[in-house]
Amino acid sequence: MQKREFLHLLGAASAAGICLPGASQASETNISYDVPVFGNVSFMHFTDCHAQLMPIYFREPSVNLGVGDAVGKPPHVVGDAFLKYYGIAKGSAQAHAFTYLGFESAAKQFGKVGGFAHLVSLVKQIRASRPSALLLDGGDTWQGSATALWTNGQDMVDACKLLGVNLMTAHWEFTYGADRVKEIVGKDFKGSIEFLAQNVKTTDFEDPVFAPYSMRQMNGQSVAIIGQAFPYTPIANPRWMVPEWSFGIQDDRMQKIVDEVRAKGAKAVIVISHNGMDVDLKMASRVRGIDAILGGHTHDGMPAPVVVSNPGGKTLVTNAGSNGKFLALLDLDVGSSGVKDYRYRLLPVFSNQLKADPGMQAFIDKVRAPYLGKLNETLAISDGALYRRGNFNGSFDQLIVDALMEVKSADLAFSPGFRWGTSLLPGQAITREHVMDQTAITYPQVTVSQFSGTMIKTILEDVADNLFNPDPYYQQGGDMVRVGGLQYTIDPRAKAGARISDMRLKGQLIEADKSYKVAGWAPVGEGAKGEPIWEVVETWLKAKKRITPRQLNTPKILGMDGNPGIAF
Repeated sequence: MQKREFLHLLGAASAAGICLPGASQASETNISYDVPVFGNVSFMHFTDCHAQLMPIYFREPSVNLGVGDAVGKPPHVVGDAFLKYYGIAKGSAQAHAFTYLGFESAAKQFGKVGGFAHLVSLVKQIRASRPSALLLDGGDTWQGSATALWTNGQDMVDACKLLGVNLMTAHWEFTYGADRVKEIVGKDFKGSIEFLAQNVKTTDFEDPVFAPYSMRQMNGQSVAIIGQAFPYTPIANPRWMVPEWSFGIQDDRMQKIVDEVRAKGAKAVIVISHNGMDVDLKMASRVRGIDAILGGHTHDGMPAPVVVSNPGGKTLVTNAGSNGKFLALLDLDVGSSGVKDYRYRLLPVFSNQLKADPGMQAFIDKVRAPYLGKLNETLAISDGALYRRGNFNGSFDQLIVDALMEVKSADLAFSPGFRWGTSLLPGQAITREHVMDQTAITYPQVTVSQFSGTMIKTILEDVADNLFNPDPYYQQGGDMVRVGGLQYTIDPRAKAGARISDMRLKGQLIEADKSYKVAGWAPVGEGAKGEPIWEVVETWLKAKKRITPRQLNTPKILGMDGNPGIAF
C-alpha cells in the first residue's frame, strides 16, 4: 500500500471511530458522528436494508471464506482477524458493529442497530454540513419484512422518499414483478428518486429498461452516477417474475457508459452496484474510468475501501453492510482534472446514540399500526441466540430446517442461503415479525420432493460452485444452502463437481440411486404449490413453545486451516 493510500485508510478509520496502530482512540463505547467536512462532492450510501424500518439486533458472520486470489483479503476476514486487519480495539463499539465477537454480551451493552428514524437523523446531520450531498440506495430495500410483503413494498417506497434517497439500483425489488417495479419507478419515484440499472435490457431488442446513469452538477462539478443491478436476478430468483428483461454483469457495456459520461464532461464517476464485493473488485480491475464503486449484495461492512488498479488508474471499491446498520460517507475533492483526493467513512448506526427523527418515527408508527397485533404475537421463547449470516449455516436457519423436517416428516431439508434476516438474543420471544424477517418473500411455497442421492449431490455441488468458484463472475447466488439431517464434507478449493463428499444421513452413506424425502422452500419455478414457509415454522414454534439452543448442522470443511475467513 502506498503512503497516500495508507493515509486515506487512517483517515477513514479514525473518522469511523476505529483505532489503527499508532492512532489515538477517544472512546471505545461511542461512535463519533461529527465528521469533518472534506472536499466539494459528497455521497452517502446505504444498501441491503431489507425493509428493516425498526432498530434490530444483527450478528455479523463468523464464516466468510475467500478462495483463490480472495484468500485473506477483504471482505473475507472475520472476527479477530478482522480486528487485526483494521486495527479495531476488541470489546469496542466498532468491534461489535463489524464482527460477531461477543455478540450476545455486546448487543446488550451497545443496544440495537439501524432503524430508519435513527438513520434519517444521521443523514440530516451529514447534509447539514454538506447540503449538496446525494444519498444513494444500493438496493434490497423493498423486501425482507412482513410489512414490506403485506404492503407490496409500499412502506419502504414511502420511507425512502422520506429518508431523502436520490438514486438507487436494485435486486430483490424485482421479486415483486416487473409490473410492480415499473409502477413504482414511473409513479412513486417520479420527480424524486432515480432508478438506475445500466445492465437491465429487454430480451427482444436489448433496449434499456431503466436509465443507465444520471448526470448531476455538484458544487460546480459535473458528476455521473451509474447503476448496476444484481446481474444474476433471473438465476438466483424467479425468471418468470421478470420474463422480458435480461441482466448480467456486462462490463463491456459499463465501459461504454463510463466513456460516454466522461465525454459529456463528468469529472467524477460513481457506480452504485449490487454485484457483490468480489464481483465489484474484478469489475474495477477491468473497467477504467470509475472513481468509486459503492457496493452491496454481499452485506459486507467494510470500514475502508479497497483500492483497485486498472488500465485507467485506480478505483475505490466499498461495501456498506446491511439492515440499515451502516451509513457510508464518501467525500471527494474534485477539480477540473478529476478526483484529486478522498475520504471515506462507514458509520455504524447505533440507535441509542442517534435520536429518532420525529417525522420518520411517526411515519413508521402509522405504517405499522394496522399490523401490530400480528407482528407482536409471541410464537415461542428462544433459549439461545438466533441468527442467519454465515457461509454454511446459522441458528435461525437451523430452526427452519428442523421445523421443515419435523412438520413434513422429511428425511432432510434444504433452506436457501439467504444473507438477510435479523438476530435475536437468548431469552427473547420469537414473534411473528421475527419469523417474517427470515422468510418474507413473494415465492414462499414449501415443497416436498423425492430426490435421489445423485440429485442431492448435484444440488450441493451447484450451490457450492456459485459460492466458491475462484472466478467472481461465476459466483451467482447467496451463501451455501442450509441442510437439515444431512452431514457432508466440503472442500471449497476443489474444482466444480468435486467439492462435496461423504454425504451421510443418520450416519449412513447416501446412496446414489436411493430416493429420499426432501423438504424445502422458495422454489424459483412458476406455478409451485404449497403453504408458505412461515406457516410451517409458526406451527412448529407454537407446538414447541420453548426453543432450546440449536445445534448447527455444518459440514466438515477441508483445506481452510489458517484461513482468516473462518473462526474455528
